[in-house]
Amino acid sequence: MTPEAILEQYGPREAMAYDVLVVGGGPAGLSAAIRIKQLAAAQGKEVSVVVLEKGSEPGAHILSGAIMDPRALNELLPNWKELGAPLTQAVKQDKFLFLTEGGAHQSPILPDCFHNDGCYIVSLGNVVRWLGTQAEALGVEIFPGFAAAELLYNADGSVKGVATGNLGVGKNGEPGDNFQLGMELHAKYSFFAEGSRGHLGKQLIAKFKLDEGKDPQSYGLGVKELWEIDPAKHQPGLVVHSAGWPMNTTTYGGAFLYHLDDNKVTLGFITGLDYSNPWLSPFEEMQRWKAHPSIKPFLEGGKRIGYGARAITAGGILSLPKTVFPGGVLVGCEAGYLNVSRIKGSHAAIKTGMLAADAAFEAITSGRQHDELTAYPEAFRKSWLFEELDKSRNFKQWFKKGLFVATIMTGIEQWLLPKLGFKAPPWTIHRKAADHTYLKPAAECEQIVYPKPDGKITFDRLSSVFISNTNHEENQPAHLTLKDASVPVGINLAKYAGPESRYCPAGVYEFVKIEDENGKLIDRLQINAQNCVHCKTCDIKDPTQNIVWVTPEGGGGPNYAGM
Repeated sequence: MTPEAILEQYGPREAMAYDVLVVGGGPAGLSAAIRIKQLAAAQGKEVSVVVLEKGSEPGAHILSGAIMDPRALNELLPNWKELGAPLTQAVKQDKFLFLTEGGAHQSPILPDCFHNDGCYIVSLGNVVRWLGTQAEALGVEIFPGFAAAELLYNADGSVKGVATGNLGVGKNGEPGDNFQLGMELHAKYSFFAEGSRGHLGKQLIAKFKLDEGKDPQSYGLGVKELWEIDPAKHQPGLVVHSAGWPMNTTTYGGAFLYHLDDNKVTLGFITGLDYSNPWLSPFEEMQRWKAHPSIKPFLEGGKRIGYGARAITAGGILSLPKTVFPGGVLVGCEAGYLNVSRIKGSHAAIKTGMLAADAAFEAITSGRQHDELTAYPEAFRKSWLFEELDKSRNFKQWFKKGLFVATIMTGIEQWLLPKLGFKAPPWTIHRKAADHTYLKPAAECEQIVYPKPDGKITFDRLSSVFISNTNHEENQPAHLTLKDASVPVGINLAKYAGPESRYCPAGVYEFVKIEDENGKLIDRLQINAQNCVHCKTCDIKDPTQNIVWVTPEGGGGPNYAGM
C-alpha cells in the first residue's frame, strides 16, 4: 500500500497543536527550544514547544569532531559550568601538519581560523544530551524515537507542521500486526534543525526556491573514530590538524586528532564530496591516514571504541539559502551555518537557534502565525556570526585550485588581511557546480588500490558499523530509495565503476552477481539498509541523483556513545 492509501484506510491521524515545533533535537533545535522557554518565563507568558528527535534519545545521532567555541553557549546559558555542562577539556595546544607519504611539516604560522584558545574538546553527543535535560527542565516536550516524515501545509501554502512516520509497516508496504499510524504535529511556527542534508529541509528548499541566486551547496563527509589510548601517549588538550597526504593536491580533504580527557582521543578524516575520481573511498582514505608515521604512534597499544560518519554542509555563507518561509525557518546545519575554515558548527547552530527563537517569540506574543519570520535573517546579518562566516566565505572555493593555492590564500585571508585591518576579504570566489557533478568516468581516472586492514590500527566497514551500535527494524520498507532501479547498473556501474560501493562509509551499497531467468550472471545493486548510519552521503554524491534518503522508523540508526 502507498502511504496515501494507508492514511485513507486507517486515518485520520491524531493531531497535536503547539506554538512552536522543532524538528531535530541537536544543538540548534534544543537551543531554540530553550531560548523560547527562557523568554516566555522572563515575561510570564505561556508558549508551548515540542521537539521531535528521530534518534532513540537526544544525542544518539549526533556526530562531530568536536572542538566547541563556547561563545554562543555563554549567551544561551551563562552559568553552564554550574549546570554541569560536559565541557571539561580545554584546548591547550594547536598543531597543523602538512603530510607527505612518509613525513610531515609543521606549519610555523597558524591563521586565526586554526587558533582554538578558549575552546573545548567535547563529545557533542554528550553536550546535546545535557542540552536536552536543560530544555526539559524549562518545560519543553521532547519526543525521542519519532521521525518527522512528511510536511503538512495550510490552505494558503504555509507550513502547518509535520507528520511522523507510520510504525509497523512491512517491507512489502503493508501494515503489520503492530501497525501504528503516525501523528500530526501542528504549530504556529516550525523549526527545521535536522542537520546536514535534512530530508524535509531538502524538500522545503526546493518548494520555496530558498537557494535561488545562491552558490550550489557543497558538502564534506566526516568519518570519525573514538579511541582509548596508552596513558603514556595521552596529551590532554592537544589538537592536531593535518592536510595533504593521503589526498592528492587537487582533492579537498583534511584530518584531525583531538586529545580528550580520560585517555581518550577522537580522530577523523573529512573528504570534500566534490572529488572527481570515482575510485576514491573516504572510509579507506581515513584508514590510510591513521597508518601515517605522525598519527599511528598515538594509536599503537590503544583500542578503538567508537565509529561513525556524517555529512557536513560546507558551502558557507555564499551557499546559505534563504532561511525563512511562510510558517517556518531553517537553523543550524540544516541551513549550512558551519564555519568550515574553523571546522566548527556547534556554536553557529546554537546562535542561529537563538536568533530564530527570538523572532518566533516576538511574533507569537504579537498574535502572528504562519508568516515569514524576517526578523531572524535580519538579526543574523547584524550578528557576530555573520562577520565570522563572511571572513571565511572563500575558504572551500580556493581548494578547487589546489592545495598550494588554497594554503597561500587561506594564509592571506585568515592571517594577513586581519592584521591589515580587513574584517573580510575584499574579493569573492564563487562556486558554480553541485558536488555530484564532479565525478569523472572511471576509465579516465587512476584506480586506487587500498591496503587490507590489519585489525589493529586499520579496519573494515562492517566491524566499524558494529561499534556504531546501528540498528534498524528489519521488516520495514527500505529508507534508501531509487527513482529508477536501472540506473545503478546501467549508468553508475557502467560509467563510474559503481561509486556508491566506495563513497558509503557503512557498506550499504554492494554490487553482486545474480542469475537471471536464463541462468546468465548479471550485476545487481544490493542495498543493505540496516547498515545505514544516516550520513546522507549517497543522497549528496550519487552522480545521477537517483538515490533518495527518506526517514526510516523512528529510533532506528546509530546509537553513538561518547561521539
